[in-house]
Amino acid sequence: MTQAQPIRLKQPIGVRIKLGRPAPFDPLAPVLGRLCELEVRLARSRAELREAQQLRYHVFYEEMNAKPSAFQRMTRRDRDVFDKFCDHLLVIDTTRPAGSRIVGTYRLLQQDKAALAGGFYTAGEFEIDGLISRHPGARFLELGRSCVLKSYRGKRTVELLWQGIWAYVKQHRIDVLFGCASLSGTDLTALEAPLAFLRENAPPPEDWRVSAVPGRRARVAGSVSCLDPKRALASLPPLLKGYLRIGGYVGLDAVVDHQFGTTDVLVIMPVKNIKARYVQHFDTEGTRSAA
Repeated sequence: MTQAQPIRLKQPIGVRIKLGRPAPFDPLAPVLGRLCELEVRLARSRAELREAQQLRYHVFYEEMNAKPSAFQRMTRRDRDVFDKFCDHLLVIDTTRPAGSRIVGTYRLLQQDKAALAGGFYTAGEFEIDGLISRHPGARFLELGRSCVLKSYRGKRTVELLWQGIWAYVKQHRIDVLFGCASLSGTDLTALEAPLAFLRENAPPPEDWRVSAVPGRRARVAGSVSCLDPKRALASLPPLLKGYLRIGGYVGLDAVVDHQFGTTDVLVIMPVKNIKARYVQHFDTEGTRSAA
């Protein structure tokens, strides 16, 4: 899942929210999957987190032309206050020299850690609180900051990331995955076809629907139909197509993110709805890789 605007914490004027303790690193975090020279696991140290942030900066700001802050430009790292409360899933090329081995990453924020951080990052764009309150007892996991080094953007890297996510989901008994997915561009007229395709083919049931934060909802022509579904599907980014394949819902609202030059939609994936063939595939691959 890709970038959202920073969350707007609800607090009285002049009152400062005290954030909880950051998530510790496990220096012995096990390998969750392996494919030839590539392996996937959680970050084991602050140094690995910094390297992941450097990869994110390279992809988001140098390659995709997002607009960095002065601090981000100076440090050449994509970082925010949420990073220290998250687990960071990494794809590592074991043949590359130290300091440049991380070639893919995903940021994972559990519900209890989000409470320590002041909320979920996605809440800066979508009304997540209502979704959570409608599903008491469910454990939510936010996926975000997904990126892969250009020369590694293929099936192997994506499958390793999903092996890692699935292992994490099982370990922490996660019930719901969610986060933002981005369509490139902010011209809503140009994006009418893919947005219409998503409305018609992946709408969430009523109890999974989430509205955009007031004032952030994009003015999309909701009455427009998708006249060429095959072409619209082909135009979707690979990450979003992957979410659709495994059974994800896509919210009806969209939000324009001017910093990143994207139009964001909310993806929601109840774990019990993930298609059985994908569950079996990741279970089999993870067992074989770890052996």
